Formats: sequence, structure tokens, C-alpha cells
Amino acid sequence: MNAVVLSPATVPALSVVVPVYNEMEVLPEFHRRLAAVLDTLQRACEIVYVNDGSHDGSGALMQQLAAADPRVVAVELSRNFGKEAAMTAGLDTARGEAVIVIDSDLQDPPEQIRAMVDQWDSGVDIVLMQRSSRAGESWLKRWTATQFYRVIGRIGEVDVMPNVGDFRLMSRRAVDALRTCRERTRFMKGLYAWVGFRQVVLQYDRDPRFAGETKWNYWRLWNFALEGITSFSTAPLKIASYAGLLVAMAAFVFGVYVMIKTLLFGDPVQGFPTLITVVLFLGGVQLMALGIIGEYLARVFVEVKQRPLYVVDTIKGHGQP
Repeated sequence: MNAVVLSPATVPALSVVVPVYNEMEVLPEFHRRLAAVLDTLQRACEIVYVNDGSHDGSGALMQQLAAADPRVVAVELSRNFGKEAAMTAGLDTARGEAVIVIDSDLQDPPEQIRAMVDQWDSGVDIVLMQRSSRAGESWLKRWTATQFYRVIGRIGEVDVMPNVGDFRLMSRRAVDALRTCRERTRFMKGLYAWVGFRQVVLQYDRDPRFAGETKWNYWRLWNFALEGITSFSTAPLKIASYAGLLVAMAAFVFGVYVMIKTLLFGDPVQGFPTLITVVLFLGGVQLMALGIIGEYLARVFVEVKQRPLYVVDTIKGHGQP
């Protein structure tokens, strides 16, 4: 089937946003499969590739795709701003009545887009793609992901669907609502859930990475989890308060015990190990509380500077050179 030709003045029915960071090995195959799916839809579509400061030739390959396929819009960011910012740049650029976000590593099969569009045609605003299996991932990564979703589900202010990543479809009004959220510390899964609207969940099997290496090591995943927890929950601050209250109560009880013991049996100047233990314990609790406060304060510091979420270097597509 031939693709529907999209002129610069045409508002596409569907936009596909693809953040790219050092994906030169997989990008040609990803585009081939994605284009084949879009050809079967028989409606005006656009593909928004966002190069998040790649240094492996992904940017040049995106330019070639834009030159060969009129549906492609190639957005070059001025440096690496992170995946959350790259997705935001893609959502800001996309013009479609519905927008799909998908990674380019082919773990999320583009062939699922047909089912997602069918749900949107039925009147759904957001189609969530939930992973029923996670091929190619270690047991540790699967376990930590499960625990993260469990924690954020219990302490978070919004319901983040477990095992649902960035792969999803959103209607235009859902995208417009999401674009009003311009916070610098971005946890997109929480923001997706925050906007609400009518949602449906589809199950799919996640494939192993087609080529290349994952950009998410455990240190980055840990920091990402901190972003999610502190962005949509104040529970850590409450935990610090409760811990301080419990320690104060324990210290008061222990003080009463020491006073009674001294009055009844005297004080032979003993208890040095106990004193050191108590001092170290109290110091550890105080440092923990200060660390939690520091995490929130750091995010306030980032927000008040009001810097842009990203900086665009060039855009090729939409009729622009």
C-alpha cells in the first residue's frame, strides 16, 4: 500500500514521536517496520524523530530519513537533555489528532499501533500498552521494576499503571493537557497518569532489544525512581517526620529509665557503648532527614530558575528546510 501524502498544511491524523539517543544500529529497521505499519492505516501520518544529542551518527541518519520520507520530521536538540525532555520536544512538535510515543529500540513492536488506533477510533483518549512479558531483561531488572511500581502505587498521588512504559497513544486533548505541565523535573509516567481522561489498557509481549545497548544502567534507574517518587509524593518527608517523632519518644523513654535507675541504684559511670550507639543512631536519622529535605529542595531550586526544558538546534520537516 502507498502512504498517504502529507503536505505541510495538512493536519495529520496520527503523529508518532520517537526519542532517539545513539540508535544508529537499529534506526533503519525500526523505520522500515514503522513505515510499513503506517502505510496500512491509509490516513495522514507523521513521524517525529527527536535526536537527543546522539554522537553515533543517528542525527545524520534521521536527516536521510526525512529526505526520503515526507512523513518524517527530524528534530535536533542542541545537546543531550534526557529522554523525558526529548519526549516533551516531540509532543510539542507533533501536530496529529492522536499521538503515539514509542522507543526506537524495537522492544515495543510498531505492529501494535494498528490495535492502538482502533481503540482511539472507538472514542478512547489514552491507550496504555502494558507489558505482559519482558523478554531480554534480567530477573533483577524485572524485580526492581515490579517493586518500583508497587511503591509508587502506594505512596504516589496518582495511579501509575504497573508495567506500562512510555509506549502509548494519546488524543489531541490529552496531549494539549500534558503540554501545560512544564515542570523541569519530569517523570513522564506520572504526568501521563495525572492528565486523566478515558483510558484503556492493551496487553503485549515486549521483545528484546533489536541491536545496540540499553542506555539505562542501574544508577540511572535509581535516579529515575527518585524522580518519580519525589515528583508525585511527599511521603518521604512524612517518613522523616515520623522517624524523628519515634526517635524522640524513644529518647524520652530511655531518659526516664536512666533517671529512675540512677535514683534507685546510683550511677557507677557506665554505659559508654550505649551512649555512642545512641549518638550515632540519632546522627544517622538526622542526616537521613536532611537528605530527604535536600532532594526536594534541589527540585525547587531547579524549578525556580525557569530554564527551558530543551533547546532545538534544527527541525527538518513540516515544510521547513
